[in-house]
Amino acid sequence: MLPDNEQVNELIASLCDYAEERGLITRDDRVWAANAICEDMRMSSFADRAPAARSAEAPELRLEKILNALCDAAAAAGIIPDTASSRDNFDTRLMGHLTPRPSSVSARFAADAAVSPRLATDNFYRMCRDCNYIRASRVARDLRWSVPSVYGDIDISINMSKPEKDPRDIAAALNAPKSGYPACLLCHENVGYPGSVTAPARQNLRQIALPLGGENWYMQYSPYVYYNEHCIVLSPRHEPMRISHDTFVRLLDFVAALPHYFIGSNADLPVVGGSILTHEHFQGGRYTFPMARASVEKPFLLSNHSDVNAGIVKWPMSVIRLSSYNRASLSAACAEVLKKWRAYTDEQAGIFAQTDGIPHNTITPIARMNGSQYECDLVLRNNITSEDRPFGIFHPAPALHHIKKENIGLIEVMGLAVLPARLATELSILRDAMLSGADIAADKRIASHADW
Repeated sequence: MLPDNEQVNELIASLCDYAEERGLITRDDRVWAANAICEDMRMSSFADRAPAARSAEAPELRLEKILNALCDAAAAAGIIPDTASSRDNFDTRLMGHLTPRPSSVSARFAADAAVSPRLATDNFYRMCRDCNYIRASRVARDLRWSVPSVYGDIDISINMSKPEKDPRDIAAALNAPKSGYPACLLCHENVGYPGSVTAPARQNLRQIALPLGGENWYMQYSPYVYYNEHCIVLSPRHEPMRISHDTFVRLLDFVAALPHYFIGSNADLPVVGGSILTHEHFQGGRYTFPMARASVEKPFLLSNHSDVNAGIVKWPMSVIRLSSYNRASLSAACAEVLKKWRAYTDEQAGIFAQTDGIPHNTITPIARMNGSQYECDLVLRNNITSEDRPFGIFHPAPALHHIKKENIGLIEVMGLAVLPARLATELSILRDAMLSGADIAADKRIASHADW
């Protein structure tokens, strides 16, 4: 058992100071929260003190130090294994005691939204950072830059905030009993979930209900924040991804409610979809992607939709941009394009609507407000493969897989490359090897980059 020592007592008091300062708890909540944390730390008593003077240190760095020290103490006492996954689950449990209840978060969002949609998302996003659901100190380590191209600047990032798996966690997961609850990482049942060796703890996860297409969906933020205010909007049901007329209705409902955000959907087929195809969801946020800045290079008319503007976007993928002041007309026009593309075959271009009964054509849709007009970009996707291109013919060539070989999903489609964390180390080693004239192929750490 962990001894009742002054150091741990002070850490708990400092954590409560932080939570009060950030508005997660009030003074009346302090003893209640401290006692809950003491229980997790196996402390039999708590001696409070007056709140300390406000620190000049950045809040996210201060929080990281406090939680790291509490995890160190818990690991030393044998409360948790000293692995990255166990530490993350434990500090999430601690922060769960300091995170406002879902009903309070929803009530605050509704009250703020009545004043301004932007105020509502500002406060919700800040709360998700303050309660450490978004680990701001890790996100700050991500590498980001832009490079010019004939299509405009392309954004690139190396994501450093998504933790690597510890071999001990992997071994524990192999022997852990399988659970179907929650059914996946996007299910509503993740709110407050304690986590396991196979799933992250989510005691500090909060979601907001949003009416889309006549039913309540849920909005939460991504813990890894690939771009500013990166949110996830998920179906209340655990059902596979499906692009249909209902998709466009929901996307336009979302931007009508939160006009300062964009929203889009990964495609509903393997290879061209995102990493989770088993639960219907969208991704949005407060970010202007390079594709949104791209111009229409060839306008055209839609004979059945005279109040919808249409054009082909100057972009390295096949993108049709539709816009209208009429939301119903726009969703109908999008559905018509989808229907025609689903059935489209061009053998000379290697595009087949289906082979052996397996469909290949789908759309990645993105919606936004452009002034007072509704705007949708429809990215035409095809997932056909071949023996020499098993990851997809319309996918980066195998010669580029040493950089990234995952699906080209919604975010990459819009012009933000999210590259794996290993590249930060590999490219640093590669740079030194190139400058020194070393044999790149002889170094196992960077041999995959030698041909490139």
